[in-house]
Amino acid sequence: MCLRVDPWFIEIVSKEFMYRIGQEEIEELRCVIESRQLFRSGNAAGGHQQEVVRFEREWGETIGRKYALCLSGGGTAALICGLVGMEIGPGDEVIVPAYTWMATALAVLAVGAIPVLADIDESLSLDPLDLERKYTPQTRAVIPVHMTGRPANMQAICDFARANNMFVLEDCSQADGGSYKGRRVGSWGDAGAFSFNDYKIMTCGEGGALVTDDLTIYERALVYHDAGTAFRPYGQDLSIPIFLGQQYRASELMGAVLRIQLQRLDGILSDLRRMKNAFHEQLSDVANLRFAPGNDPEGDCGVLVAFQFDDEASARAFASAPGVEGGVPIDSDKHVYTNWTPILEKNIGHHPAVNPYNYSQNQNLRTDISNETCAKTLGILARTVYLAMNPDWTDEQLQARIACCRDAMK
Repeated sequence: MCLRVDPWFIEIVSKEFMYRIGQEEIEELRCVIESRQLFRSGNAAGGHQQEVVRFEREWGETIGRKYALCLSGGGTAALICGLVGMEIGPGDEVIVPAYTWMATALAVLAVGAIPVLADIDESLSLDPLDLERKYTPQTRAVIPVHMTGRPANMQAICDFARANNMFVLEDCSQADGGSYKGRRVGSWGDAGAFSFNDYKIMTCGEGGALVTDDLTIYERALVYHDAGTAFRPYGQDLSIPIFLGQQYRASELMGAVLRIQLQRLDGILSDLRRMKNAFHEQLSDVANLRFAPGNDPEGDCGVLVAFQFDDEASARAFASAPGVEGGVPIDSDKHVYTNWTPILEKNIGHHPAVNPYNYSQNQNLRTDISNETCAKTLGILARTVYLAMNPDWTDEQLQARIACCRDAMK
């Protein structure tokens, strides 16, 4: 018998949902509020809780990186600060996958550079072969994206990037805590960007983080994220000149929530992976039901199960079968490059003079995007089906969902 699943469980068709949050976060917030010191900088001896500083240290240790910077502004701010740290700007091209939230390309434009789209492969992440095809001497960086918690092929991407003097900025916004070949995502590239908004594995409502082992990348990102860096105590220890940036400082309230969320992370991932593995184990014998290949199934965060079919009609029939409650990612709006309307129309910024597409340095770069630019990506997304996992399903709920998938293929 198929269980009718609450639609709240399957929102990952287009976004993740908040997994676990509760009394522990409330208690940590209470301590910050009672300290009456909500700004990220302060004197611990004077009662400042140092929540952001402590989270940065703990997050860096978790990912395996020397430096971590907690940010307001989500993964978008982390990507922008990472590109600033790499000194990406006008005259540079940055390769991004055609399947990612629009913010990945937005971040490139925010620093004055031009995003160049590359196809995904069957793993639903950046195709290393198309990365090679899209590379030119103007390509300064690549942003592989670990979409829906599924790690990209970082070995192949990093090998090619290093051989061609390119920076690698990992977009880990949908893969907090995931791993590839035994290392956390975010530890493979020159830097990694994370998101902690309301739809991510960890959340503080809105926020992000940048991690790196490169001191220059870190210091440039630190300066950029805090326009008043010169007036902070840490501004006196920088090895680079102070320059004017933006304001992406995290608050102590964000740090407090994130420190508790980090304590929950491995438990959430363990339960998500257990659900995903049950689908793989119990449906592996179903004729014509094929799982999308993964670059590292063990490192996959497990936020969803991905099936692939021979054509879009078969995918949609399965997704809409009773109790399956699946989604086809070609429908996921701004995650698909053909829906990046402001970018397709080159309508960037509030004034033509700040539009990177109008910069003289960018006039000889690849700026045109059409439906044919990454047709392979569109084909893969149209014949893929996502099923969201919930780490708190009961065994009865889990088995009912699996039974619905089996019934749908009869």
